[in-house]
Amino acid sequence: MSTGLRLTAASPSLPEARRLIRALDDYLASLYPGPSNHLLDVAALEQPGVSFYLGWLGDKAVACGAIVAHAGYVELKRMYVDPQHRGQGIARALLAALEATARETGKVLARLETGIHQAEAIALYRACGFAERTPFGSYAADPLSLFMEKPLE
Repeated sequence: MSTGLRLTAASPSLPEARRLIRALDDYLASLYPGPSNHLLDVAALEQPGVSFYLGWLGDKAVACGAIVAHAGYVELKRMYVDPQHRGQGIARALLAALEATARETGKVLARLETGIHQAEAIALYRACGFAERTPFGSYAADPLSLFMEKPLE
């Protein structure tokens, strides 16, 4: 399915990015207590080794996502699609674009953490080849978190 989504590298400080990040923060805060929200704020998204992207339909930013480079893998963070634009394949297109971008940097493994109450996201990740794994990096086991990974080869 062609979504018409255009992915661009962007500053998370842009008003369009801040709007999507704020909406994602509000959504996650409604689902999980603070210690179970593993969010990167705008300052963290601007650090070296982090690439932030906006997904555009025409001149409107409708999605965002980030890639955090680690030794041997990338972590996908801040994946979000504006609720008005869900159900159109945008999340799948965004995920595929982030994976392709990670491949271009030579990374062969993508990992992520998501919450157990995000059934649509979990279904998307599974359908796109992600499998459950144990916590990674600085994450500790959390009954509200699900950890996943996918080879990018």
